[in-house]
Amino acid sequence: MNVDEFVNANEPKEGGESFQLEHGKLLDIDLDGSVTTKTGSMIAYNGDISFKGKSSAEGGITGFIKEKATGEGTDVMEATGTGHLYVADQGKKIQILELEAGDEISVNGNDVLAFESSVDYEIRTMKSIAGFTAGGMTNVFLSGPGAVAITTHGEPLVLQPPVRTDPSATVAWSGSLSPGSYVDKSLSNMIGSSSDETHQLDFSGSDGFVVVQPYEERAPQQ
Repeated sequence: MNVDEFVNANEPKEGGESFQLEHGKLLDIDLDGSVTTKTGSMIAYNGDISFKGKSSAEGGITGFIKEKATGEGTDVMEATGTGHLYVADQGKKIQILELEAGDEISVNGNDVLAFESSVDYEIRTMKSIAGFTAGGMTNVFLSGPGAVAITTHGEPLVLQPPVRTDPSATVAWSGSLSPGSYVDKSLSNMIGSSSDETHQLDFSGSDGFVVVQPYEERAPQQ
């Protein structure tokens, strides 16, 4: 294609919601106020937008700081102003969820890309979940109303309980669920007790949903 065709084929879409996908791996935020995004996710913006680190009641000068023992964490920043903000995260697929008032979703901190200022968040550590990390499993709980953008490696699969999942491949679950832990001794015998696959998240009941991805996301090595 010539230059004009290239520009026309790849320029931003007009109109739409405040959170709009330019394509599956790039989020366009039509900003008029403030929004919280993952630190380092900004790839471009226009208009009058400023950025600052966002502190939280849980500690840490930039927000989503998970327990140091896990080696995991998601720093966030607050973007304020008017204009278009374009964000992405290492080529991961982006999913936009519209939370109604009272809706709640629990998301792995590394998979939170952005959420509107109307969304409340809280960091919770589920210490009863053994095996995944020494200190338990820490997730970000997001409550509506408002739009939330999460990321997945590849296309997500949404399952209904009862179901057991590999913690390293589990992205999110509905706030109504409270997973327990399950150790699969048969897998332990085959692949060794140190594998994450032997320690599973156990979702029981018949309501809610669980989001998994075709990828095992490992914590950074300390």
